[in-house]
Amino acid sequence: MATHLADSTQKYMRKGELTRAAILDAALDVASRDGLEGLTIGLLADKMNMSKSGVFAHFGSREDLQIEVLKLYHHHFEQEVFYPAMKEPRGLPRLQAMFARWVRRVTVEIASSCIYISGAVEYDDRPGAIREELAGMVRIWQDALLRCLQQATEMGHLRADTDPQQIVFEMYGLILALHHDARFIKRPGSVDRAQRGFDRLLKNYINPPPALNDVPAASQNPKLAAKSAAQSV
Repeated sequence: MATHLADSTQKYMRKGELTRAAILDAALDVASRDGLEGLTIGLLADKMNMSKSGVFAHFGSREDLQIEVLKLYHHHFEQEVFYPAMKEPRGLPRLQAMFARWVRRVTVEIASSCIYISGAVEYDDRPGAIREELAGMVRIWQDALLRCLQQATEMGHLRADTDPQQIVFEMYGLILALHHDARFIKRPGSVDRAQRGFDRLLKNYINPPPALNDVPAASQNPKLAAKSAAQSV
């Protein structure tokens, strides 16, 4: 009997977890279209064919639901942008992958909305738990970009006088411009412009390859190299 009771409890928990996940997926869809403030328990209950009390049983309050939606969005962002980029070599290749995947993510969201961007508009002047959660997520992403830029500088990919904060600031500006032009104005070519802007930004900081004059003469001339090798024997 105890085993049967345990199996029933696990089955109930799995069903509850699946229901909660389905509610969150539907909530994220609504928030992407209507914003976090457009997300209500009543609207979600109708969408899920559930009672309001059924939705409340999983989240407790509207604010709890909104925060969980933020966490789910952040999880998707990490899975699609951050973790794949981390597989690239440290330094410049990883930074370039981060930006490329970030741009790709924004282009997918043109039909809906980037919750990082729309949420900032909704909560920029509204203190509270939702604002703090959202701001914390954005800071996590900015810190990841900063670490990548610092590594690129330490590895010599970028000049020693590189200002990582400034580059992150300008990267965000490019993403905001892309979101605005592609989603609001619907201007063709916005993705290419964002990528060209990023390439031009990096060009200002990338360490140039060694000049020919800086290379030892022996390595420039095979005969001199052979002669130098013979003399060193």
